[in-house]
Amino acid sequence: MRDYYVTTRPQANGDHEVHTADCAWLPGKENRRYLGRFSTCYGALLAARALYEQVNGCYWCSRECHTS
Repeated sequence: MRDYYVTTRPQANGDHEVHTADCAWLPGKENRRYLGRFSTCYGALLAARALYEQVNGCYWCSRECHTS
């Protein structure tokens, strides 16, 4: 199980990115929201989609959930 966060401010393309707590690209506290503990990034993506319409996994820490 890993802790996951989603960015509160979207990127230029509109994506709110899902990150693990230990990701080097995890934004500061002012730009993230805790999603919970999940065994995979897929559960975290579902939780993020309940908050934001456009979400994506981080390329670096949640690559299996990242779409180009």
